[in-house]
Amino acid sequence: MHALIEQHREAIADICRRFGVRRLEVFGSAARATDVYPDTSDADFLEFTPDNGLPFLHRFFGLQDALSHLLSRPIDLVEPSAVRSPYVRASIDRSREVVYGA
Repeated sequence: MHALIEQHREAIADICRRFGVRRLEVFGSAARATDVYPDTSDADFLEFTPDNGLPFLHRFFGLQDALSHLLSRPIDLVEPSAVRSPYVRASIDRSREVVYGA
């Protein structure tokens, strides 16, 4: 896992609790931490959030914005159900790591 994510793990947990996230996983280069360009790489997250009464767009984009602000980089936020390609799913599965789990 990228050191920046590890360093901010408690703040990420606070953000997840604020938006009702049940589980947050990092994947891709931010999970591997070997091919990340510190100044330009985005961070890819899978988020598992049950319907918690907050409007979906508020929850999704609020979480994305809060993580982007905290980590000072663009964030790609993906709901697992949106990944339809088995090839993309397999690629994600090879690198995913849990960052937060309620």
